[in-house]
Amino acid sequence: MTTTMYKTTTEPAEKGRRAFSQVLEKLREMVISYEIKPGERLNEVALAERLGVSRTPVREALHFLARDGFLAEAGRGYVRRPLNLKEMIDLYETREVLEVACLQLAAERATPQRLDALEAFLAESRAKSPDLPVTELVSLDETFHHMLAEMSGNHELQRILHNVNERIRFIRWINMERIGRDKTQAEHAAILAALRAGDIATAQQNLRSHISKRTEQIKECIAQGLARIYLDDDETSPGA
Repeated sequence: MTTTMYKTTTEPAEKGRRAFSQVLEKLREMVISYEIKPGERLNEVALAERLGVSRTPVREALHFLARDGFLAEAGRGYVRRPLNLKEMIDLYETREVLEVACLQLAAERATPQRLDALEAFLAESRAKSPDLPVTELVSLDETFHHMLAEMSGNHELQRILHNVNERIRFIRWINMERIGRDKTQAEHAAILAALRAGDIATAQQNLRSHISKRTEQIKECIAQGLARIYLDDDETSPGA
């Protein structure tokens, strides 16, 4: 009897958590890709209808996305935060500090097995088709940096870095189109080679050079990104 009552009371809660997780994942994807455009107000009712859910998981997901820096409060609702130059520069600086710290810890804690796994990942990445879409190239880039961060053994650094990476992903898409994968993979290999050799100073310098973005580069990426956002919208409009 007790077991039955437990199931009855917990199943709705579990269903609600699943709905929230699914809605959060979908909305995060929409804001990261700027399918929801800069300055666009998010209508809770319309989003709930679009996603086929009640308003509760949508409201909770919007709150989480605002907390994580993707949305801004506007009255009693939310809007998509704009592509802001100062914010992007701040995020890239934050990413650099976090990853350099992770690399320092990785130099102290990484096992030979983890280093071998990262080497194998780089080899697999190089073997992939040169015609991969940019979204997959960015995913490979993020995976390399995620594996480096994991070697630090510091879960809090990884958690903060994950949020930063999500907020700059759109800029990384644009930048990857500009520089291509050959340069990115060569820089990854140089970072790993220095780490394996125990030359942490060179590894960190290679990492800084790889991540660092000058103000003009970020400006150009934002300009291209905004053009992409609104050009795509024009091309899919009825009159296009």
